[in-house]
Amino acid sequence: MTKAYRIEKDSMGEVKVPENALYQAQTQRAVNNFPVSGLTMPAQFIKALAFVKQAAARSNLELGLLDDPIAHAIIDSCQEIIDGQHLEQFPIDVFQTGSGTSSNMNANEVIATLATQRAGQPVNPNDHVNMGQSSNDVIPTTIQVSAVLACHEHLFPAMAHLSQTLDEKSAAVGHIVKTGRTHLMDAMPVTLAQELQGWKAQIVKARHGIEQSLDNVSALAQGGTAVGTGINADPRFAAVFANNLSVSAEVPFTSSDNFFYNLSSQDAIVGLSGQLKTAAVALMKMANDLRWMNSGPLAGLGEIELEALQPGSSIMPGKVNPVIPEAAAMVSAQVMGNDTTITVAGQSGNFQLNVMLPVIAYNLLQSIELLSNTFTLMADKAIATFHVREDKLQEALAKNPILVTALNPVIGYLKAAEIAKKAYKEKRDILDVAEEETDLSRSELESLLDPQKLTTGGVAQ
Repeated sequence: MTKAYRIEKDSMGEVKVPENALYQAQTQRAVNNFPVSGLTMPAQFIKALAFVKQAAARSNLELGLLDDPIAHAIIDSCQEIIDGQHLEQFPIDVFQTGSGTSSNMNANEVIATLATQRAGQPVNPNDHVNMGQSSNDVIPTTIQVSAVLACHEHLFPAMAHLSQTLDEKSAAVGHIVKTGRTHLMDAMPVTLAQELQGWKAQIVKARHGIEQSLDNVSALAQGGTAVGTGINADPRFAAVFANNLSVSAEVPFTSSDNFFYNLSSQDAIVGLSGQLKTAAVALMKMANDLRWMNSGPLAGLGEIELEALQPGSSIMPGKVNPVIPEAAAMVSAQVMGNDTTITVAGQSGNFQLNVMLPVIAYNLLQSIELLSNTFTLMADKAIATFHVREDKLQEALAKNPILVTALNPVIGYLKAAEIAKKAYKEKRDILDVAEEETDLSRSELESLLDPQKLTTGGVAQ
């Protein structure tokens, strides 16, 4: 079938654009020039870009630089995009010009078309929608805004939900004592509460690191325009813009104290990505612990049973696999890889501009989305629902030769080692062997070797 086209013009001449497209010539040139991956800029990025354009229009109106009908037409058109409309009008590949100019012009053109329809008079993508702006400050600002919003709207609630779920599970099963492990080998006992709260501390501290990194991310590039000098922007624009954006996005933003920093580097975003990687490391640790604890059910540790969610094999009937922790581990790997991409891209600040901005945006927002979804998934389908096999834990704990460590202060390290080796060789309970090999009474040994007491630290009395 023959597609219907219209002819659009820009400074380079004529170009065919799909008849019903809201975008214009420069967007179409980018679509033609970058048939690379089929990946487009994330919806969160497009939403943030519309927030930026809306705040710019409000600021230019407030400063008396933009006529009221045009300004309000732009503001209302941006709101449609913020509300999730017209995402199909942003078709440009992630792997485009490194400044993201194509995406900036894509937004300018779509908003100009919508605003023209609203205002009943021509609204120009460059002169009106892009007034007082450059791609070179719009795209870094959009990366910053999209990251901050994604963290506040999605990531932080998911991390809080996981932390709460860990607390609830600790309250339910935390009293149960199990064999601790170092080097994957039996060690002194711990409670499930201690284990679960260790995971929670990782999540809490990872969130704290992300929150701290957002202080730098929230200081925006907007106002720097082409190279950081603010050429063609009203000197008051940056501060007014930050205030208008803060009001509309309902998150506090400020104007950067050095636009050259924001345009020429992406250090603040690299820092945020590093903190996201730390969160991914915490997620990987938790996922792998759950997989080990669930291993078996007969030939592994078999300490817990994760919720059975789906058949685990196309050939082995009855097999059930730890699918949620496995998915979480893959997410962790992806986030770590994304951080490497962002780190390399962050090095590509050539003089006054970083030239890998779109791929930074894509990877950063993917990391936030993946972590947000997976923290919730881990909370609801792994932590909240696993069943503890207390009989298996107690069986292993009773025969754990490392319990004899508690006798060191009483009988000495060498004698304790002798008892441990004998108990392990004969596969007997450590309590029975210690009663045979020492002058201590059984009641004394029961007190000294009480697994619950051994989880509280200190020196045996």
